Amino acid sequence: MNWLEDSIMHTRGVAGGKLGETHELTEGRQGKFHYTIGPYSEPVMEIKPGDRVIIETRDAFEGKIKTEQDLPSQKLQVPFLNPQNGPIMIAGAEKGDVVAIHIESIKPRGDNPRGTCCLIPRFGALTGTEYTATLNDPLPEITRKIDLDEEGVYWSKRVMLPYRPHIGTLSLSPEIDSINSLTPDSHGGNMDVPDMGPGSITYLPVRSAGARLFIGDAHACQGDGEVCGTAVEFATTTTIHVDLIKDWDIAWPRLETDQLVMAIGSARPLEDATRIAYHELVRWMAKEYGFDLWDAYMMLSQCGQVRLGNFVDPKYTVGAAIRKKYLKPI
Repeated sequence: MNWLEDSIMHTRGVAGGKLGETHELTEGRQGKFHYTIGPYSEPVMEIKPGDRVIIETRDAFEGKIKTEQDLPSQKLQVPFLNPQNGPIMIAGAEKGDVVAIHIESIKPRGDNPRGTCCLIPRFGALTGTEYTATLNDPLPEITRKIDLDEEGVYWSKRVMLPYRPHIGTLSLSPEIDSINSLTPDSHGGNMDVPDMGPGSITYLPVRSAGARLFIGDAHACQGDGEVCGTAVEFATTTTIHVDLIKDWDIAWPRLETDQLVMAIGSARPLEDATRIAYHELVRWMAKEYGFDLWDAYMMLSQCGQVRLGNFVDPKYTVGAAIRKKYLKPI
């Protein structure tokens, strides 16, 4: 049996796994891309639970860095990074619900697709930043353009990296705040969790009517931490299948794959992001999988897994996961 048939999305979603209408969100239809995630921007479309959306995303630099001679300090205007498609309204979504987003595919867009990786002044894990202020000079400013396709990411003549795409920024609107697209929090945002790729389902808590789904910042590949500050950023055609789960009380994003479930937390310092993620996972196991709270806590000390999302943004992101095989009932 396909694992999706037994997923939370298909067993609890309003659409019950059935596919509805397919929509296309092209660059032309999107028009204005967004750099904040909140309840005030004009919706670009409305869909029903069960619908599929094929989306043309721009890269994190909105395509402004075209060659290796283009320097971020000359081409980019911080914080106008991570352009977001949306908001997409989901019919019937209300505060207290959850939107499920199954990423079906992420494909490179363009006749000769290339990704971009940059060293940006005062941005990254191993340099002084405005949040970690030092008197050292910035690291050198470097731009790399990388050929890629669905077979691989051609980093250099020496190294070919696997094509393992994921969505870096996936969000629903906060209830009242508008949060920049670089910052992750309980609404989702710029989490940069590499597991959020094709085949995964992300669950986000609804905080405002219609949910207001935003998506963007795709990566062709990324290691844990996105340590230099950028992954292999690229423009995509991304296909998602969306459903709505009524009256599911979750505080932070969650993720499901065929092998595991994961709770995701974002904060500074890094240990607090990890605490949030494990806190949510322990309580999830107790509330919905029949574990004693303290037994779940001790058990995760033996078999829990940690996934480092980003270690460079205004807040850090950590996913705490457990393999599904340990959640099966007796």
